[in-house]
Amino acid sequence: MKNICIIPARGGSKRIPRKNIIDFLGKPLIAYSIESALNSCIFDDVIISSDDDEIIEVALKYGAKAPFVRKKELSDDYASSTAVIQDAIITLEKQGKFYENVCCLYATAPLIDEFILQKAFEQFSQDECKFLFSACEFEYPIQRGFYLDEQNKVCMFDESNYNKRSQDLTKAYHDGGAFYFGKKEAWLEEDFMFKPHSKAFLLPRNKICDIDTFEDLEFAKMLYQLQHINIKIK
Repeated sequence: MKNICIIPARGGSKRIPRKNIIDFLGKPLIAYSIESALNSCIFDDVIISSDDDEIIEVALKYGAKAPFVRKKELSDDYASSTAVIQDAIITLEKQGKFYENVCCLYATAPLIDEFILQKAFEQFSQDECKFLFSACEFEYPIQRGFYLDEQNKVCMFDESNYNKRSQDLTKAYHDGGAFYFGKKEAWLEEDFMFKPHSKAFLLPRNKICDIDTFEDLEFAKMLYQLQHINIKIK
């Protein structure tokens, strides 16, 4: 059974220019995902899907492979990760490379180490599911959420939940935005993984940081440093 890790990393990030290779504590951000994937020893190949020559060069330096250059039409703000992975699978099969299990690992997941990937893959291998992805519990009951109207007035989505005890409300979880294990057939046949055919690999909140702004980037650096200081102390 062959496994592959595909790291999507386009060059046109807007909010943080060159985000995928921006400096993160002395190394390009993408280097952490590449090294975690390689050190996990669960993948036959670790490849990058990118349209950008500089990102490809950096990825190659840190041990990833780049068997193709991503199509321009799959490199804009509207291309989904699923479409990118589907294209990678099809392109690789045209090159005679076939895999049973495919992991999409984001280039912006420095808090995900090889041990997390190993445990997640173990769960994916044992469970009957098409997909397994990182997830985290919301820190506040979503049933008590509200929105602001055009006049900045507060409107609850469901006022009936206001007086309910927190422990009586159903726990809610969100996508961790880090990695997605899937059967090859599932990647090619399914366009939406957030269904009962998928399972979640739960992570603590200190392992989740969606890096979309410079503030997110600095927060991720602090989390990374704190976790590695704790490891050294132990």
